Amino acid sequence: MNADIEAIEQVVRDAEELQSDVDGFTGLLTDEVSLINFTGIRLRGRDQVRKVMAQALRTPLKDVLTKNELLDITFLRPDVALAALTKHVNDGRTGALTFVLVKDEGAWRIALAQTTPVAAA
Repeated sequence: MNADIEAIEQVVRDAEELQSDVDGFTGLLTDEVSLINFTGIRLRGRDQVRKVMAQALRTPLKDVLTKNELLDITFLRPDVALAALTKHVNDGRTGALTFVLVKDEGAWRIALAQTTPVAAA
């Protein structure tokens, strides 16, 4: 279980590090990923995420960077985990980020990523 926790922690670090690398980031996802971004736009499948991400990186959105703070990992099954995170955006916004990760052929991949904006206190 410790190896799985370490692997999931690495996926979280990689998701942050690769946020401006289309191929690197989408390589962390399952083929049928569901991704709901900060603004509520829902993307379905790695190919759609790749297309939308590539388009976004050609706009001023390329300068919006985030830091992911991992709060907790809960295993639903040995091959399915929930990761609770706080997303800190460089423009001062904060979001509650949830990853559902699945282990496939020994590798953890993100099957769902959903960010919910958190109102400033």
